[in-house]
Amino acid sequence: MLGSVAEGAAGSRRLEVVFDWLDRLPALIVGAGLVGLALAAYWLPGSDRYYNHFVWQAMAFLDGRAAIDWPVNGGGFPNGNDWMQDVYPVRVLTGDPNATGALVPFPPLPAIVLVPFVAMWGLATDIRAVSVLLGAVDVGLAWWALGRLNVSRRVRLATTVFFGLGTVFWYAAQLGTTWFFAHVVAVLFVLLAIGVALGADPGADDEVKTAPSANGLPATAVGAVRRPLELIDRRQLLAGLLFGIACTARLTVVFGAPFFMLVGGGGSWARRSASAGVGAAIPVLLLLVYNVATTGHVVHPGYEYQYQLEANGYPGLNYHPDWGIEDVRYLLQNLQIMFLSMPAFFPDQVPSALGGGRELCVAADAVRGLFDRSCPIAMPRDVGMSILLTSPAYLLAIPAFVGHRSRLVAGSLLAVAAIAFVNLLHFSQGWVQFGYRFSNDFVAFALPLVAVGMRRGGGVGLLAFWLIAASVAINLWGVIWGNLQGW
Repeated sequence: MLGSVAEGAAGSRRLEVVFDWLDRLPALIVGAGLVGLALAAYWLPGSDRYYNHFVWQAMAFLDGRAAIDWPVNGGGFPNGNDWMQDVYPVRVLTGDPNATGALVPFPPLPAIVLVPFVAMWGLATDIRAVSVLLGAVDVGLAWWALGRLNVSRRVRLATTVFFGLGTVFWYAAQLGTTWFFAHVVAVLFVLLAIGVALGADPGADDEVKTAPSANGLPATAVGAVRRPLELIDRRQLLAGLLFGIACTARLTVVFGAPFFMLVGGGGSWARRSASAGVGAAIPVLLLLVYNVATTGHVVHPGYEYQYQLEANGYPGLNYHPDWGIEDVRYLLQNLQIMFLSMPAFFPDQVPSALGGGRELCVAADAVRGLFDRSCPIAMPRDVGMSILLTSPAYLLAIPAFVGHRSRLVAGSLLAVAAIAFVNLLHFSQGWVQFGYRFSNDFVAFALPLVAVGMRRGGGVGLLAFWLIAASVAINLWGVIWGNLQGW
């Protein structure tokens, strides 16, 4: 007993030495170090998957059109093979069986981001390299945004490390395939929006002793009739614009809007909401115009087309073609994936959502190993795994909900809950993946909760250190296994 207490005290002293040294460094140097660490971590695992829908889309944009060339079966970059099935064929849209080409149903921002790279390298553009670069930038932006919170340098550092290496953002950034690249791009703009909002609202984490008052609303509304621009706060307008841009990479991010109603410049919830709403409306309306111009529909019909293909093509995933693409009946099975799904321990076959798979440990003298594909100790499940298992340091947010209330905590919690709920109604939860990739839609809004929870829980003690260390180790395990499996 005494020995364990002494070891704990020694561990705390070692942490203090490290943090004291880091506290003396300029914030810019620490941030640059985190970006460099992320670059190395995201690049080194390696990936040979080549899902590049957005590269094809960027090439089409450069040619002044929305439809990509498809199917292309010759040349150095064919896309007529099975992996390029997440498209909406023009023949389906027009009813012309001889029509070629296809529309990419996903929001276009990731392709727009790739346009300058595709202008230089064409279809040879390495989307993974761009993902790694932007993912490292996202880590730097997390450090910057968290610096606008009333938390210590240590909490800021620990939360940034948790985000970059202790969540499935690591898996997304290092992989860089179509669906994961969209997350990386969306997170970039959400972090920018959050940072701008926090910088304009240093009192967002102050205690709210009574329910939010609407006393200023009538006067504000009357004033808005006389002088409309008085209702707009320029900093919150910018935050809303950046938030709206993020929505044109991942649609479900839009349900994070409550954050900007409660946090940001403007001085009242009405002014914050109006300012952010005007800013966000610009890119979101442009997205709807893009959908109408390219498909004739406000909501892209490619989503329903893909839903029916996947629901009928993969019965093992327990999808239901007669249910809606967003349906409350999917809630229970998706909650199980988000919170309860575990790895396969001592498996006899490769665990797959589709069932079957090759047998494992068939040799008489087989010895199980940590990363032995033929006889593993444990393997992740491709349908997804519990967010609390893959990132247990999310539990550090719990103290944020205890004690005094603040607009920051309320706004962050509402954003996380709203995004998660809508995603849980979706037929798919991100398969094929490590962990729970849809958590990338709300991870930026969860970071202030983790930081505030850590601050209220006493800072970066041994519990926080080990929860973050466990998160990093588990995600490293997942990244390695994902690459071994070719996911």
